[in-house]
Amino acid sequence: MTPSLTHLVLIPSYNTGARLYETVRAARASWNPVWVVVDGSNDGTAESLAAMAAQDDGLRVWVLPVNRGKGGAVLFGLDEAQKAGFTHVLTMDADGQHPAGKIAEFMRVSERNPGAMVLGRPVFDADAPGIRVSGRKISNWWANVETLQGGIGDSLFGFRIYPILPLRAIMHKQRWMRRFDFDPEAVVRLRWHGVPPINLDAPVRYFSAEEGGVSHFKYLRDNALLTFMHIRLVIGFVLRLPLLLRRRARSSRQ
Repeated sequence: MTPSLTHLVLIPSYNTGARLYETVRAARASWNPVWVVVDGSNDGTAESLAAMAAQDDGLRVWVLPVNRGKGGAVLFGLDEAQKAGFTHVLTMDADGQHPAGKIAEFMRVSERNPGAMVLGRPVFDADAPGIRVSGRKISNWWANVETLQGGIGDSLFGFRIYPILPLRAIMHKQRWMRRFDFDPEAVVRLRWHGVPPINLDAPVRYFSAEEGGVSHFKYLRDNALLTFMHIRLVIGFVLRLPLLLRRRARSSRQ
């Protein structure tokens, strides 16, 4: 597979276990190059991935000595990707929930629309946990309020393509967006900066613990983090409201 010079797959991973290897192999079957940022893991995956990368020119592995959180690991990848000349990254979770088979389709849409972010809109199967499916509706509702119905199909689904330049600029200006708050805050702030969304359906699969599924979501801690995030975003929305209204009126006229 000919490597892309502009678009890469970026997989942040923290103690994902053996499920990570299947995710990486599936991503490599669909795209070249694939980068993995091992975010302070102590489960032995860094060593095994390094061995895989030694046999595969399309796979690169970065190992962070301490855990920075999902957003922190993504930011590290963004910085390195820009240094290497890439313009876009497709982020996907390491645990196999996201559809590697959709990578090429998303990349083609992004290549045709380089100024946009391409957002996965999850399609759940019957086994999806009800609390996860219903709970995300709250975050999605707030994200659309905070962007004046800016067209964000799903604020939490991490299978998506970001333009590197604007996202790096946003993240380096603040200390937030480093952990579980990364995905929803990234799309809201990119929308504020005029980056349009393109929403594409993508199936999502939840694995049980018996199947090797791993979740680091802590209900109280991470819901508190999301609540604080939306408070920040609502304040930012109010301060930007005149600008957003002018932009919306201009778009309507066009």
